[in-house]
Amino acid sequence: MTDNLIVVSRLEDWPHRLAGARVVSAQQYLTDASFGAEQKVRVFNLCRRYAYQSAGYYVSLLAEARGHRPQPDVLTIQDMKGPNPLRLEQLDELIQRTLRKIPHDEFELSVYFGRTLAERDRQLGRRIFGLFPAPLLRAFFRRRDGRWRLAAVRPIPTGEVPESHWQDLVQSAELFFRSRRSAIAGLDNPRWSLALLVDPEEEEPPSDERALHKFVRAFQQRGIAVEQVTSEDYGRMMEFDALFIRATTSVHHFTFRFARRAAREGIPVIDSPESISRCANKVFLAELLARHGVPTPKTVVVHRDSVADVVPHLGLPCVLKLPDSAYSLGVKKVSTREELEAQARAMLEKSALIVAQEFAQSEFDWRLGVLDGRALWACKYHMASGHWQIIQRTGARTAYGRVEAVALDAVPRAVVRLAVRAARLIGDGLYGVDVKVVGRRPMVIEVNDNPSLEAGYEDQVLGDRLYEAIADAFVRRLTRKAAPAPALRRRRSAR
Repeated sequence: MTDNLIVVSRLEDWPHRLAGARVVSAQQYLTDASFGAEQKVRVFNLCRRYAYQSAGYYVSLLAEARGHRPQPDVLTIQDMKGPNPLRLEQLDELIQRTLRKIPHDEFELSVYFGRTLAERDRQLGRRIFGLFPAPLLRAFFRRRDGRWRLAAVRPIPTGEVPESHWQDLVQSAELFFRSRRSAIAGLDNPRWSLALLVDPEEEEPPSDERALHKFVRAFQQRGIAVEQVTSEDYGRMMEFDALFIRATTSVHHFTFRFARRAAREGIPVIDSPESISRCANKVFLAELLARHGVPTPKTVVVHRDSVADVVPHLGLPCVLKLPDSAYSLGVKKVSTREELEAQARAMLEKSALIVAQEFAQSEFDWRLGVLDGRALWACKYHMASGHWQIIQRTGARTAYGRVEAVALDAVPRAVVRLAVRAARLIGDGLYGVDVKVVGRRPMVIEVNDNPSLEAGYEDQVLGDRLYEAIADAFVRRLTRKAAPAPALRRRRSAR
């Protein structure tokens, strides 16, 4: 069970009892050797000062050294010291919408354990807490030329919390720790906790509700408590031991920020930020696969001055792809030079480079699920009726081809070997490798991170064993992380 510590400069700074957390002084935490022996600890640093080499600074620094999870951590402390910590486009619209009715040109927003006093500010407070995860925050906004800007973010010393705020602060803390307890409901003594990242607004998520339920059950059977989290929970990442992303990933997306944060903190994550960035760009994949001699359809990388070279190299029809296309979006088949030039010009307005491939026709694409460098499942993704892709979009209507799961021993061995080889070039995570067989020649179309796993489709053959295998992969990662490092042998100096 994870222990939650609230660390304060003096015990009288937090004269409240909270279920799920205990209060200790900074002096106790820094000098009592027994804290260093505890492993599953989360430290909520409410010291009066975080200045360099102050007691508050050392609480977060030693918490990291002890393998505890501090809020704020040292990087967050440094981030909050800047005079103008962020001007993030992703927050601009939310800031303008939230503060539009404020009559003054300056505004201060207090955020206590991720919550705000006013319901109007709730979402903005959660987002700021996500960017600067610290228990007590104050954000300073200024309006210039009719637009609001976030000027600074600072931690709030407990001594500077207004008396009128204390009731809300304690309630926010109680709700915060209660939410942690609810996440482990049904497990007597979980070994670990996992954040299952989803996007409730996504129309075509990689896993449906039934699949997510099966994942949760598989994790819980292995002693892993699971909580579904969303983009608003970025500030809570340090509460979890592992992260499993089940929202469609992209480099310019909250999923990538979550993956980077997890990787930076040593939290096992699928998908890793390296996997996301490598699979997200088809130009990278084309170069990587070509360099390692992995068979693919004939491919060229196209820039503004090389559009005319596509037909001599590939012929017609051929396929043009935006580097970051997904779910068949940004992938166009062109049959004439005029179509090619028009589509290429349009795509090159969005990206300096695009990918062109020879058109390879087949009744279906193989999709091999590869985990930890080994094939786990296989499917035939049949083309949508009368179409050349597995997905056909006509206006608001979307048609899908049939998904047929196949036992691995019934898949041509050359297809399995090729898929595993391509996936290993990306990493040791969870990948969906698309392979097309033309004649007898298997060719890799692409390698996808965050592959689709939906109940009744990819799991037709393995059933619950598919979800259990992925849960086992997390157990292996968590066990490796918890294992003590091997002792270094001292070299004897030659005499």
